[in-house]
Amino acid sequence: MLRKIIHIDMDCFYAAIEMRDNPDLVGKPVGVGGSSKRSVLCTANYEARKFGVRSALPTSMALQKCPHLIVVPVRMDYYREESKKVFEIFREYTDKIQNISLDEAFLDVTDCKKFKGSATLIAQEIRAKIYQKTQLTSSAGIAPNKFIAKIASDWEKPNGQFTVAPNDVDEFVRNLKVEKIWGVGKKTAEKMHSLGLMTCEDVQKKKKEELAKNFGKFGLELYNLSRGIDHRPVVSERRRKSFSLERTFENDLTSQECHEEFKALLNRLFTSLESYLVKNPQYEIKTAHVKIKFKDFQTTTVEKAWQGARHDTFHELLDKGLERSELSVRLLGAGVKFYEEDEAAGRQMDFLNLLFKDD
Repeated sequence: MLRKIIHIDMDCFYAAIEMRDNPDLVGKPVGVGGSSKRSVLCTANYEARKFGVRSALPTSMALQKCPHLIVVPVRMDYYREESKKVFEIFREYTDKIQNISLDEAFLDVTDCKKFKGSATLIAQEIRAKIYQKTQLTSSAGIAPNKFIAKIASDWEKPNGQFTVAPNDVDEFVRNLKVEKIWGVGKKTAEKMHSLGLMTCEDVQKKKKEELAKNFGKFGLELYNLSRGIDHRPVVSERRRKSFSLERTFENDLTSQECHEEFKALLNRLFTSLESYLVKNPQYEIKTAHVKIKFKDFQTTTVEKAWQGARHDTFHELLDKGLERSELSVRLLGAGVKFYEEDEAAGRQMDFLNLLFKDD
């Protein structure tokens, strides 16, 4: 049975909320984030994006690209409340909702009977209701699977939608750049380009065995996705893969200063992690990791098998990471990764009792 998948993406959600609440910002480049030189932006509106300003960009760099950028502080609790209004609308049409973030979700409307099952008209009504309730615009992609729906939602952005019917999938994917394929990052794209793979059509010409030889297990995914094949279901509850905290510092830190600041970060991590696991005992920790971002923005991560919430273990990882560069440090992070559901199944361990074991 063919599925009907809608991908809804709010248009520059945080910035749009700020512009709605303060009309003086409309038409001006706006970024949402911290205003200090060490802060980063959560998002930027379309006027700012014309200057190369984007999410996760340090505020200092954003202001270099766009000196007249207006940076407004983050109001995350408020954004969550606005997001709840949007997801309430989604639930009027289906209970198969996979939230990607506060402003983005997949909806499986295969069983929805409204508009005689027309996913295009369902998406149109959802977007209209979102605007009526929040005065915020959204974009949508409608397709037989998540991969195509995700790409289609960008086709008529902002405030538009695009439908790829089952019979149109082949033509739609043929000329897509390989960068559009789910899971293809910068390094993978560079490798694909070196092999002459620029578009999905180029990938389609390769046999499974050849793709597997060059890209391992991901080769099979490339084989399928390049043909518009994606069997992944819309999963209402996604299993969390990790839990971490990080902090960007106002001034770069020396190695000694890193250890001092790291103590407070670990205390926060252990407290938050314990609280989370009490509420979610199905999770079991697999590894501990430390993240370091140096002065030149190069990032390194050090990881080892979980041995309990021990300060000395994390400080050892920190030392290993610091040895990788002589530069001062602008960001520190620490966290854990969880076992996948199939890995955790059948493991006989009193997880919470072992969590804070300190021999």
